[in-house]
Amino acid sequence: MIASISGVITFKSPASLIVEAQGIGYQVFVPLSTFYYLPEVKERVALQIYTHVREDALQLYGFSSLLEKELFLLLLGISGVGPKLALNILSGMELNELIQAIRNGSVERLRAIPGVGPKTAGRLVLELKEKVALLNLAGLQPSLAVPEGENRTGEDALSALMNLGYNRIEAKRAIDQILQDGTLHAQDGALHVKDQPFSDPDSVEGLIKKALKKLSKV
Repeated sequence: MIASISGVITFKSPASLIVEAQGIGYQVFVPLSTFYYLPEVKERVALQIYTHVREDALQLYGFSSLLEKELFLLLLGISGVGPKLALNILSGMELNELIQAIRNGSVERLRAIPGVGPKTAGRLVLELKEKVALLNLAGLQPSLAVPEGENRTGEDALSALMNLGYNRIEAKRAIDQILQDGTLHAQDGALHVKDQPFSDPDSVEGLIKKALKKLSKV
C-alpha cells in the first residue's frame, strides 16, 4: 500500500499529475485544494497518498497535507461517496470552509458543491459533524487567507467575481495571492496599492480588476 510519494512532477493538470520516482511515473489524482499548492513541472513534490484498489485498477489519490487526506478518508466512509465524489467535495471549497460547513450543519452550502445532492449533504453533516471536530487543524495546509482587517474587501470582491461566473476557489485564490504578494496591503485601516490609498469602494473595484487579470491568464 502506497502511503506517500516524493518525486519530480513531469505532468500536471487540475485533475491529476504524474510524479516520477526512481524512474517510474505514477499517475496521481488530486483535488483542486492540492493542485493549487503544487510546484511547477520538473520540480519536486511530496504528497500524502491514498491507494484505492479495485478489481480492474489500482488508483492513487494525492494530498498536500495529512489533514486533507484524513478528511478524504472520512468522506469515503459516507454511504454513496466514492473517491471521485470525495475529490469533488474537497475541490468545492477550501478545507477550513468545508470543515466549518460540516460543523455548523450548513446543508445548503454543501449542496452547492457539484455532485452533492440533499441526501448526501445531510449525511455529511449527520455522520461527520462530530468526527471533523476531532481533526488536527494544525495539519491544515498553508492558507492564503486574507488578514482580519482585509476580510470585508476580499469577501466583497469574491462575491462579485462569483456573480460573474468564476469558480469560488479560483477566484479566492487570485484575491488571496494579490493581497499576500503586497499588490494590495493594509495600512492604517486602508488598502494601498503602490502607496496609493484607496477608499473602501475603490479598493474593492481595484481588487476585482487585478483578480480578473490573474484569472484571464489561468
